[in-house]
Amino acid sequence: MRLEQAMLLNTLSAARVVAGAAGLDRTVRWVHVVDLPDPLPWVREGELVLTTGYAWPRKAEAQRELVAALAGIGLAGIGFGVPGSIKRIPDATREAAEAQGLPLLEIPWEVPFSSVTQELLGAIVASQYETIVQSEEIHRQLMGAALEADSLQDIVALLGRLIGRAVRFERADGVVLASWVERTESVAHTDADTGRAAYADRWTSYPVYVKKERIGALAVADAGAPPTELERRAAEFATLVAALHLSGQRQLASLESQLGVSFLYALQEGAFEPTPQTIERAKLLGFDPRHECCVVLAVLDVPVPLSPDDIVRRERLAERLKSRLKGLGAPQLVSYAQEQLSYLAPDEATARRLCESFGAPGASFAVSRPHTGFGGVSQGYAEVRAMLPHLEKGRCFTYDELLLPRLLAGEREARAPFLQSLFRPFAAVRNGRLFVDTLAETARCGYQLRRAAERLSIHPKTLRYRLDRAAEIGGFDLADEETRFNLQLAARILSPEDKFD
Repeated sequence: MRLEQAMLLNTLSAARVVAGAAGLDRTVRWVHVVDLPDPLPWVREGELVLTTGYAWPRKAEAQRELVAALAGIGLAGIGFGVPGSIKRIPDATREAAEAQGLPLLEIPWEVPFSSVTQELLGAIVASQYETIVQSEEIHRQLMGAALEADSLQDIVALLGRLIGRAVRFERADGVVLASWVERTESVAHTDADTGRAAYADRWTSYPVYVKKERIGALAVADAGAPPTELERRAAEFATLVAALHLSGQRQLASLESQLGVSFLYALQEGAFEPTPQTIERAKLLGFDPRHECCVVLAVLDVPVPLSPDDIVRRERLAERLKSRLKGLGAPQLVSYAQEQLSYLAPDEATARRLCESFGAPGASFAVSRPHTGFGGVSQGYAEVRAMLPHLEKGRCFTYDELLLPRLLAGEREARAPFLQSLFRPFAAVRNGRLFVDTLAETARCGYQLRRAAERLSIHPKTLRYRLDRAAEIGGFDLADEETRFNLQLAARILSPEDKFD
């Protein structure tokens, strides 16, 4: 029990704290009467030492040295019976105890130390028994969570409710995967970029290990006072429950990969169900739906069906790719079927670098536009699938690079993306459609400005202003032949109903 709780007992109710009040939250594990010139060999950490002061040093420097030594042992406090052998606790003793944060109590001389020890030891035993009973109940409930919890959030919330403190689970890199806090407690904010939670209080962390690998930690808020022994026991057992849960999630992810029903495959096919379990697994695999990523599809230059040697080479390529993704801090998500491998890259530039170092001669690559969210992966996968007929051996293409060839080949599906690739910036500006129509009419007139101005019924100077403004918004170089061709093609297929957002 804590010293401040012990002072509520009858025998200590009249005691007065004269120094070291900051240490009243110290835990009292035993009470011991010592009246020896050298008490150090006879006292232990967590003891409340009672003394009449009969053998207490008389010199100030000796008092300071003894207080420092006792504080170093970790006493819960010292109680002096006064006035008796000493009339009051010496000033040097009080000053040293205050500096060390070691509580000093003045106990009225008429209160027998035997009564104090009897009542306090009884209270300690009762408190320990209550702790054991509560610990068994917490153990039982956490065991139930080990069998029934759907996610880390369930485990963290249960621990928080049991001990009445804010609790969070942090991945080894500090990213918060689950957290629980009572509504009465104040939480500063959660950083939207890193996923790290920022709290006003200090935290005590309890590491979580799976096969000797530290994969994270349970953190318990101090909430003005460090966790009690019961709360520490609960948190330590909760780390075992969390480790069992995460180990099961890892095994499930490994089994999914072996069966070919991988997390990435589910995302690509739009079969991902955002349940607490699957969202948690996504976080464990490093996938953050808030961040943009490109889907990359690699097509090996091998005959289908694959030979046993080709299958082995494909799997080696997949493992090497995972290693490179890990080095980039990207999700190590790779899916493959027959001669195709697909994976996620954080951006187009990184995707190109990965393609260049892929290590499979003759392989071709399709890179989607960047997307966010679980549904964004499915959208990106649809884009790279649409690019397959237009890939060339040994080359890497982004989605926008193949829009024109696909459009010229008569693919209706390429029409809307092609127009969006040209005119998307205009959706965000006022009168954006006016500038688009001006560009289109100018292109239809073969970039003859006088003729275009007549068709638009505006002054040539007004046309030049609109064209300059449109070039600025769209990032166009209207003197570039390829840009002119693209705008002429867009003008042929543009309709009033087209939108570009």
